Parts: sequence; structure tokens; C-alpha cells
Amino acid sequence: LTAPTGLGRRSADAPLNLATWETSARFQADAGRGVFAMRAGIYDDERGSGLECGHARARGESASLTYAAAPDTTSLGWRVQAWLRDSDLANRSVTVAPGRAFTTPANDQYATPAFGWGVNAALRGEAPSWEWELGGDARSYTGETQEHFFFLLGEFQRNRIAGGDELVAGLYGEATWHAAPWLVTGGLRMDYWQSTDAHRLERDIATGVPTLDIAAPDRDGTVPTARVGARRDLGGGLYARAAAYAGFRPPSLNEMHRPFRVGNDITEANPLLKPERLYGAEVALGSEGDGFSWATTAFYNVLDDAIANVTILGPPIVHFGPVSFPVVVPPGGALRQRQNAGRIDAVGLEAEAARNWGDALALRVAADFTSARVDGGDTEPQLTGKRPAQAPRVTITAGGDWRATERFALHADLRFESARFDDDLNTRRLNAAFIANARADWRLSDTLALYAEALNLFDADVETARTADGIASLDQPRTFWVGVTFAH
Repeated sequence: LTAPTGLGRRSADAPLNLATWETSARFQADAGRGVFAMRAGIYDDERGSGLECGHARARGESASLTYAAAPDTTSLGWRVQAWLRDSDLANRSVTVAPGRAFTTPANDQYATPAFGWGVNAALRGEAPSWEWELGGDARSYTGETQEHFFFLLGEFQRNRIAGGDELVAGLYGEATWHAAPWLVTGGLRMDYWQSTDAHRLERDIATGVPTLDIAAPDRDGTVPTARVGARRDLGGGLYARAAAYAGFRPPSLNEMHRPFRVGNDITEANPLLKPERLYGAEVALGSEGDGFSWATTAFYNVLDDAIANVTILGPPIVHFGPVSFPVVVPPGGALRQRQNAGRIDAVGLEAEAARNWGDALALRVAADFTSARVDGGDTEPQLTGKRPAQAPRVTITAGGDWRATERFALHADLRFESARFDDDLNTRRLNAAFIANARADWRLSDTLALYAEALNLFDADVETARTADGIASLDQPRTFWVGVTFAH
């Protein structure tokens, strides 16, 4: 599990380690016209960072309740759902000495408690040529990072508590009309978003005296979005379709409030982030029938106010509107801040094909090519013409499922991603990656089954990040899973 020597392993590096478990249960039963379902889960994940004294632990619980009934031509249908999630993360990061000779504690995020809940409800109806749905949903999150930082003379000198609340609620309506050879669908939404109680308080641990106290103003807004699409059957299984859409994403609590560091690289949060807005259109041609299907799609997307980790090129000073403060960056490190980095234009092609031989064998392949460029405008002109971080130009996937007997089946998935960049300035190149996964399922009875799974079967070095001094972080190595599933 140790990073290869060719990637720069030194005394500061340590073997990766992972100890994780999770469990979940689901109950479903008929209730009158509808179906009632309940689900609960819990997880605990502890892992080393690959650096001496660097480690993280994440844990949490989730639960949901759903009651739904399908509509028919004589009765309306409905869906009511509620869910909640509770999580916490502890993460200790370190500073890497020159030559990677040793590490020094740099930041101890001893707790990042977060809690979220959500509800949604919908009324559904259908007629011979129509289906429609009216509904609303709301989700709320609250979270905080609690951490020690500024390690000096063998101990941490400062404490930081930062966090806030977020609410998104919306109403929507959507409908589908179908009359051969046409299928037309559309929807409208109106969402309200709110960011409140944004706070950041830093104190000297020894004296308790505040060294930084920021309370960002509460912010809110409304965003209308819509989508429309149409498909026409051309005969012989051939079809054409087109769609246009608009959407938005509010910044997450993590992006607004939780600073973090990887090695000597520091990324600061930003409580003043605005929501991202997406506009797009696509056209496609495809075919279905006789166990073989294929489709090709061309698309064009525009992402306004794109949220990115932007490298600060001048003095290491972080700006929160009218409030600014310096940040100490270790030698060989870099400082970034999450910012609305202008606009991203992306144009691309997607293609997919699948072939089935009854229930015994199925093969599939898909590929996409995306040309994406950033326009930083007047605020981030250094980003103009760059590719977005972590955006490969080419992705190819393939897979197969073989049911050898009534009770035994094999599955395989392959994925290739071309080289991409880890940073906004396109100076840290991540190598192309090829990943293979395999799984075997053996059904012992109608309710009990065994499975064995191998992830990253060939133990490929999949680079996920690269620091300013050229050290790469790797994704999950070859991992084996064996499990039992029970369903009644």
C-alpha cells in the first residue's frame, strides 16, 4: 500500500492504511394503495494519509422514510419522504520538511459536526397521453469545523471554530406528453436559497484572546430553472432527441466554511460564495431493438460563477469581502481559496452501445470527449483559456455481465481517463489512469447471496492530486471485498 518510490517516497511518507465498515438496513411493505419504506445506515471510516502522523476518521448515520403510491387513470398518486443525516470528520494534516525528511503537525481538525434534514412531497397524475407531477422539497444543513492550528514550539497555538447554516427549498411542476411518434417532456422550478449564521472565530489557545472574528452577512435569493426535451421515433428503432436546460447549485457548507490543507498546500474557505448556474443544450441520435442499442450525443454547457480552488499568486492574503488577513504558507507550498472563478464553456460528444444475448450475457461500452475552457473575466484573468481542474478530456468505460448458471454470475467494469490537471493554473498534471473492477455473485437461495469483489484489480496507480513540490496522492489501491446479502 506504500506509494511507489518513483513518486518521491522519503522518510516523511508512511504506508497507507484503511479500516472501514458500514451497515444499512431497509424495510418495505405494502400499506393500502401505497408502499411504505424505511432505511437506516451507519458507517465508520479511518485511514492514513500516506504521511507520518497524518490521518482522518469519518463517521455518520442516515435514515429515511418514504410513503408512495403510483397513479393510474382513475386515481392520483403521491410521494412523501423525509430523511436526515448526521456526520463527523476528524482530520490531522502535517507539514512536510524539505527533502521530505520528516513531518510536523500543522492542523488538527478534531471535529467537523454536520447535520442535515430534508422533506419532499409530490402529487402525480396520468391520462392516456399525459403524465404530470407537482411537488415541493426542502433541505437544510448546519455544520462547523473545530480545529487547532499554528503548530509552534511543540504544540498548537491557535483554535478555530467556523461554520454556518444553509437552506434550499423549491416548488416544481413537470409533465410528459406522448403520442406516437413523439415524446415531449418539460419542467419548471423555483428555488429559494439561504445562507445564514456564517461565523469564523480564531483564538489564542493559551490566553483565549480572539485573533480573528468574522461574521459574514446572511444571504439569500431565488433562482428559476427549467428544462424541455423532445424525442421522435424515426422508424426501425431509430430515434432523435433534443433537450435544453438550466440549473443551479448553491455552495456547500464545506466550500464556504472549512479550510483544509494537503501536505504544504493550503486551501481556504469562502463564506461569500454565490451559487453556480448551469445552462445547456444537447442533441442525440440513437437506435434500440433486437438486443442491440446505441446512441451518440453532442452537447454544449455553460457554467456561470463556477466555484473553483483558485491559486493566490500575490502575497498570501485571504479576502472575505472587506476583511483580509495573511496566511502562513510553508516553503514549497501553495495557497488557494474557493472562489467564483468566472465562466466555464464545455462542448463535447458522447457515444454508447450495448448488446444483450438474452439474460445470459450483456456487453456495454461508452466514451465521451469534452473540450472545456475557463473564462476568468476581469476578476481571474490568469485562468482564461485554462482547463477546469480534475476534468479529463477523454473518458472510456466498458463492462460485461455473464450469468453462467441460474445462481452464479460474473461482472466486470473497465474505465480509462485521460490526463488532467489538479490545479486551476494547469501546472500540476495528473497521469492517465486505467481501472478494472470485477465481481462474482452466488445466490444460495431466494433470500441469501454471497459476493466477492475486487476493486482496482490490477493495482493501478491512479493519481488524484499533486502537491506544489510534485508529490502525487493515489486513489484506492487493489482492494478485495467479500460479503453476504439478505433480502426478503
